[in-house]
Amino acid sequence: MSVKINNIRLELDDPEEALPARAASRLGLDRAAVLHWRILRKSLDARRHDDLHFMYAMEVEVPDLEARQVRSWLDPEVQPFVPERFWWPEPGSRPLDHRPVIIGAGPAGLIAGYLLAEHGYRPLILERGRAVKERVADVRRFDAGGALDPESNYLFGEGGAGTFSDGKLTSRSTGPDVLRILEILAECHGKPSILYEHRPHLGSNRLPLIVRTLRRKFEQMGGEIRFSCRVEDLDLEDGRLRGVLTSSGHFPAQVVILAIGHSARDTYGMLLRRGVPLEAKPFQLGVRIEQPQKQIDSACHGSRCGHPALGAADYGLSVRTGNCDLFTFCMCAGGYVMPSVSEPGYFCTNGQSECRHDSPFANSGLVVTVNPAETGSSHPLAGVHFQQRYERLAYLVAGRSYAAPIQWVGDFLQARPSRGKLPSSSCRGTAPTDLNGLLPEKVTEALVHGLPIMDRRFHGLFLKHATLTGPEARGSSPVRILRDPLGRQSPGIEGLYPCGEGAGFAGGIISAAVDGLRTARAIVAAYAPPH
Repeated sequence: MSVKINNIRLELDDPEEALPARAASRLGLDRAAVLHWRILRKSLDARRHDDLHFMYAMEVEVPDLEARQVRSWLDPEVQPFVPERFWWPEPGSRPLDHRPVIIGAGPAGLIAGYLLAEHGYRPLILERGRAVKERVADVRRFDAGGALDPESNYLFGEGGAGTFSDGKLTSRSTGPDVLRILEILAECHGKPSILYEHRPHLGSNRLPLIVRTLRRKFEQMGGEIRFSCRVEDLDLEDGRLRGVLTSSGHFPAQVVILAIGHSARDTYGMLLRRGVPLEAKPFQLGVRIEQPQKQIDSACHGSRCGHPALGAADYGLSVRTGNCDLFTFCMCAGGYVMPSVSEPGYFCTNGQSECRHDSPFANSGLVVTVNPAETGSSHPLAGVHFQQRYERLAYLVAGRSYAAPIQWVGDFLQARPSRGKLPSSSCRGTAPTDLNGLLPEKVTEALVHGLPIMDRRFHGLFLKHATLTGPEARGSSPVRILRDPLGRQSPGIEGLYPCGEGAGFAGGIISAAVDGLRTARAIVAAYAPPH
C-alpha cells in the first residue's frame, strides 16, 4: 500500500537521496522496505533565519503494510494515501460538422487545444501573433530600442503573455487537473521538480522551448495552428455560431473557444458590438517595486544568505490600508522590469526572471484592487479605458517613449520628483519623474500608507535602495465574458466558450491552463469528434 508522510525535514546541505531513509525511519522500517517513493511537496521553512531547512511531503509504497497498521500509529503525519484520479469524459453524441476553433495560443488556448487534439478533435488554433521563435526576435528587437510590433510583442504571440512574464506556476488550486497541467509542461522540457515544488518556476528564457515543444506535440496529434491570423468578427445566425471572420479569411465552426488573453482590447470591442454579454470586473493596478536582490536575500535568509541550496529569495507581502489591501504580485527574484506593451503610444510595466534568477535586482508588482464602481463609468469596458488613461499618461511623461517612469521610494513618499540616473533592470531605459501624478488617488494613498508598514516587516530592508516604476496595469483582466457555469457557453450564443484570463476566469499560467482544460472537457462531454 501507499502512505503519505508529511513534514519530513532536510537540512540545506542534506541530499534528497536521504529522503527514503528518513521516510523508513518515520515508519519504523528498514530502508529496504521502501520500494517506491516520490516527492509530493517541497517547501522552504524560513520562519527563523537561524534554522532554515526544507520540508517535504512524500508518497511511499510499502507492499506488506496494511491500512489498519497505519491507522493504529500515533504519528498524525502518516496516513494511507490514495491519490485523486484525473478524469476525462466519454465523447458526447452531438455531431461536429467542423473541427473546434480556438482563438488565442496562450496557456488556456494551448492546453485546451492540446487536450482536444489528444482525444481526436483535431482543433484549429488561430493566433494573431507570430510563432514563438519569430516572436522572441521581435521582442529582442523592441528591447534594443526598435519599434513596437502591435501583433508580436510581450503580450501577443504564441504562448501568450505568460511566455515573457517569468513562468511562475503557482496556483491557489490543487488536485489532479493542476497536476495534469504540470505533467504536460514537464513532458515538454519543463524541469521535473515543477511537479512538487511549493513555488514552481520555469523562467522566461526556458518558456519559448516549452511552448514550441507543446505546439509540435499538438500538431503531431492532428491539431493545426495559424499564426498572424487575427479574428475580426463572429459569424452568427439565430444565436448560433457558423464561423469566425479573420484577417486570413473565413473559418467555419460551430464550437469556438475564446481564449483571447487580457490585453486583446480590440477583440473586447468586437464582442461587445456583436452582443456577447460582457461585464466590468475588479482588476489590479499599481506600480512595480525594485530592490537589490542581495538586500532581499539578506532580509529573508539571514546568515545563510548565498547558500547554493537557497538561490534568490522571494517574498509576498500584504497590508490593509484604509479601505483596501496593498499587496505584492508576481514577485521576480533575480529578475527584470520589462515593458508590458501591446498598443503604440501606451506604457505599462511587468516583471520577468530567467531560470537562474541571476539578475542583481529583485522586483515585484505592488498593487491594489480597483472595483468597477471606482472607474467612473458603468460601461462594460470601463476598466479597459481606466487602464489606458494611466498607460497613455506614462507614455507621454516619458517623452513619448517606452522608457519606464521611475522614482526613488523615498522621493515618492515625500511627493518630490526624482532626478538623475536611477538603478534599474528596465531594458528600454528609465525616465525619472514623480509617480504621484501618474497613478489613481486610491493607489497613491495605499502606497503612502502601506510602504512604511511593509518596510517595518522587512526590518528596514524593503524600501532601502528601492525604486518604483509604473503603472503596473495588466495584472488581471478588467472584463468578464459571461458564461454558463455548467455548460461554460456564452449565454444566448450556442457554441461560444469564453475561457482563461481574458474571459475573466483565471489569473496566471496555471489557472488559465486549468480553465482551458475544463473547457475542453466540457466540449468533449457534449460533442463527438468530427469526421
